[in-house]
Amino acid sequence: MLIFILRRLVAGILTVASICVLGFFLLYLGAAGVARRIVGATAAPEIVARKEQELGLDRPLIIQFVDWASGALTGNLGRSWFSGQPVADALMSRLPVTLSLTIGAILVTAAVGTVIGVVAATRRGWADRSIQIASVVASAIPGFLVALVLVLVIAIGLRWVPATGYIRPEASITGWLSTIILPVIALSIGAIASVAQQVRGSMVDAQRMDYVRTLRARGIPHHAVVYRHVLRNASGPALSVLGIQFIVLFGGAVVVEQVFSLPGLGQTAVSATLQGDIPLVMGLLVMTALIVLLINLAVDLLQGWLNPKVRLS
Repeated sequence: MLIFILRRLVAGILTVASICVLGFFLLYLGAAGVARRIVGATAAPEIVARKEQELGLDRPLIIQFVDWASGALTGNLGRSWFSGQPVADALMSRLPVTLSLTIGAILVTAAVGTVIGVVAATRRGWADRSIQIASVVASAIPGFLVALVLVLVIAIGLRWVPATGYIRPEASITGWLSTIILPVIALSIGAIASVAQQVRGSMVDAQRMDYVRTLRARGIPHHAVVYRHVLRNASGPALSVLGIQFIVLFGGAVVVEQVFSLPGLGQTAVSATLQGDIPLVMGLLVMTALIVLLINLAVDLLQGWLNPKVRLS
């Protein structure tokens, strides 16, 4: 198991390093004109040159990368070119908002998607067909459209929860829940459909296996066969889909945060990209790559625990 973990960890670290190198050179090659945008369009050339020197843009690109990488390895991702705030502080202050949405959405997705998938796999007939049709429709609806409908109907029409804004959990748990429940639902709809379809398909295939017929011939109750054996064997593909959906939901939170005016990484990503704040964009890139690495590693470990064949492969 230790060799399995080390292999996955080394592969993930190499992937993150490659993303950082490629992202840095692509972003900094397009950094021309940022200094003028910071000091103003009417600034004199010597002021622009002084700003470029201050930002280090006058140095060779490889030297800039070595300086950035050496700082990143110690947790120093530099400072925002526009606000002057340390990039790490700017990201860490907003990360809890985005993570709370993403984790909440993935928990709802796992619970609801699994239940729907099990029902569809064990009740073949009108229930199965209805669930499949609903899943296809839900997968086709964009998350931002679901968010807008929820705001108009539940927040503005019924006034059950606030339409916009964010309350931190340390201030009020109930207030925090009221501000994230609609974004979580908006993020979850499409993901639930994908997970339900995967669980349903995996369980249908598993129920055709010889060991299931053997268990039933031995008189083991139906619910024990389904939940102890079939569902466990079908959980591997479902875990892979959940890992992918976590990454998709993390990216989808960017749009949903804009709809609900939540102070998460979405607002930071949009403003940093529009301004050309490259240190902040690089910080977002590094953080996203690390989160993807951790999620993939967690999924691999869970699959290795559930299925020893995965460890041997």
